[in-house]
Amino acid sequence: MKLEIRQANPEEMVDFKRVAETALMSTMDHVPAPDQTLCGFVDGKLVTSYAAWSLTVVMNGKDVPVAGITMVGTLPVSRRIGTLRKVTTRHFEILHEEGEVSVAALYASRAAIYRRYEYSPVVTVNSYSVEPRYLEFIAGHEPKGSLKEVRDDEVSALNDLYEQFINVRTGYLRRSEDMWKRRLSPRPQEHVEQFKVIYKEDRKDLGYAIYTVRPVQGKQFAHNIHINDLIWLTPSAYRGIWEFFNRMDILDEVKWGQVPVYDPLPCLLKEPRMLKVKSTDGMYGRIVDVAGALPQRGYDEEGKLIFKINDDLCRWNQGTWIMETSPDGATITPGSETPQLEMPASTLPLLYFGQVSATEAARMGRLDVNDPNSLPVWDRVMSTRYKPACADGF
Repeated sequence: MKLEIRQANPEEMVDFKRVAETALMSTMDHVPAPDQTLCGFVDGKLVTSYAAWSLTVVMNGKDVPVAGITMVGTLPVSRRIGTLRKVTTRHFEILHEEGEVSVAALYASRAAIYRRYEYSPVVTVNSYSVEPRYLEFIAGHEPKGSLKEVRDDEVSALNDLYEQFINVRTGYLRRSEDMWKRRLSPRPQEHVEQFKVIYKEDRKDLGYAIYTVRPVQGKQFAHNIHINDLIWLTPSAYRGIWEFFNRMDILDEVKWGQVPVYDPLPCLLKEPRMLKVKSTDGMYGRIVDVAGALPQRGYDEEGKLIFKINDDLCRWNQGTWIMETSPDGATITPGSETPQLEMPASTLPLLYFGQVSATEAARMGRLDVNDPNSLPVWDRVMSTRYKPACADGF
């Protein structure tokens, strides 16, 4: 058996698509071409598909380049021979050698596959499914503005609001023109229509919602609203958008499937349990290059962190590191001092994204503590202004 790892040639993209569709049991007709491929060929036949998009993710207010891994799969007849591990390892090596992208992220079809490569769930996603009549507020800022429908020639206002919203957050993607085009022009579906509304107050745009109205299968004259995107800059804008949905009495339910864990709605409604909140894992992250990744994210506090990483897959991360942070930036160097904390590579992305604190990770047994007095410093330095969230799949 001869294994070759390389990019797929243009004439091999048909085979690439077939492998990905077979492995994931899903059609890829709606998926745009990736920025990069790196595939496994056994005896000249493409058996493992693997691709990446060049993304920019906001990390506590700073832009970080990220490899968005996608279309990963191996033909059933070629599994359990280590092809995907070799492809993944080679991709990490390439990222390290090029030195431009130090973080990888993905959405896992099956989490256990990617846990083997030290990915961790760095975003938790909630979902709501609520009848409009239960969208009654008991607290919050009374909205004094109004909503208007957005015309096709006004959609640039949506991006302006989105950029303002994500600038101080963690996990959100900077959307390219193509990403916006796909969001505003979803795949045609029978009897499904998309709407866009903006909340305005004192002549200022302060929030928006993009949603579709869809018929409920098996129920005559029944429709649901599916929120595709919801952005707010003020509490009154947030409440104004939800009160807009509250007035839609003819609808069965309002559904939102990409709810940030910090969303305030359960704290504002008279009947929060009627949201029927569900929680699941969202984006997974992996620090490919410690020295490159850690100085790139934003830090709001000064501090000195000394830690040891155990990373068998990315050997260049192995060892002790000293990082000094401030709101102006961060520096990191290899060191020989006794580490305050020791952790596997899979724990670092949890701290990097602000998904858990160092104290929480220690309580979980996800790291070893040599200096207990350092935990409050770690918690303060690595905290993010908002818990990580992401409204886009890839």
